Amino acid sequence: MTITLDGTIGITTPTTNSTAEYVTSVTGFKNRIINGNMAIDQRNAGASVTPASTSNTFIVDRWSIYPSQASKLTAQQNAGSVTPPTGYNNYLGVTSSSAYAPLTSDIFILRQNIEGFNTNDLGWGTANAQSVTLSFKVYSNLTGTFGGAIGSANNSASYPFTYSIPVANTWTTISISIIGATIGSWATTNLSSLEVRLGLGCGTAVSGTAGSWSTTAYFSATGAVSVVGTSGATFYITGVQLEKGSTATSFDYRPYGTELALCQRYFELITSIGASGSSYVNFMAGAMNGVSQGTFSGNYIVPKRAIPTITYSALTDLCILYNGTGNATVLTAFAVFTSTTQILELQCSIGISITIYQAVYLGSYGNTTTAKINISAEL
Repeated sequence: MTITLDGTIGITTPTTNSTAEYVTSVTGFKNRIINGNMAIDQRNAGASVTPASTSNTFIVDRWSIYPSQASKLTAQQNAGSVTPPTGYNNYLGVTSSSAYAPLTSDIFILRQNIEGFNTNDLGWGTANAQSVTLSFKVYSNLTGTFGGAIGSANNSASYPFTYSIPVANTWTTISISIIGATIGSWATTNLSSLEVRLGLGCGTAVSGTAGSWSTTAYFSATGAVSVVGTSGATFYITGVQLEKGSTATSFDYRPYGTELALCQRYFELITSIGASGSSYVNFMAGAMNGVSQGTFSGNYIVPKRAIPTITYSALTDLCILYNGTGNATVLTAFAVFTSTTQILELQCSIGISITIYQAVYLGSYGNTTTAKINISAEL
């Protein structure tokens, strides 16, 4: 066995027919991007999304779009139904809804925020900052020089970059090497540290000269192609990898279950299951305390990054009253997760505990396929 300077463990194994040896490499979490192959889509299950203005709208897991203007684009997993590049089954697709010329401070970006725990070994913000390489596969009906940026989540530093798509409607492999940031402030805990920003149309005030670090918050590079500038323009991407070092390596394929669990640290979806009217999700269970009050709790599949925000679908989808005869009755008046008089404790690291009234069961009843509990600890 050999251990290289980059932490790779080489397992040396003799062949059966000679004294020659071969070496296989076992690598760790080299790709700091989660869901880089766009395979996990808990929220939207492949449906089209129109991002809301001035807020992050998540498309596939861990990937959000920030548009400073509403109704300028749509996005979804596998938009346009083109053939993904070899080795991939999914991609994230963006389509421009109109020809819009971005204003000076307009921002249209696709981005992923990376947690400080997953970047602190890079040493950014110090003299020992390590270089990284961003690589991906991209497809567009536009050609030319596109832009993006790596930036600190607190906007204390950014590095605009460019890349070229020379041929329309063809998957192009991109690799961008970025020197380590000796400037800026970068979180090293469970907060957002590093943002990967892919420009879809950014104004001149938020676009900078490519190829160097700046203390200005830039989201793309000066002169980059604007996807929102052409009606019907498409931008498809997959195989996104951010890794330490100045050379792109092969995409870090992880088992689907591993990738899903990584996503669930930031977002977990609880839904109803089974045939209509015949089954439910028992996400929260408990017992009555007296006649009309009970404490119920449920564990998350994966502990969350931080205290999450919890939302839910229609009340009548989520709350049922078990009447002791084997039947379930849909409740019509019960404020789950929202009434301060009914919440005992919203979240701990492993689950939720709440106090409810009049019901002895909380879950997602199988009479509807729309029952959802959304648990978000996104960056």
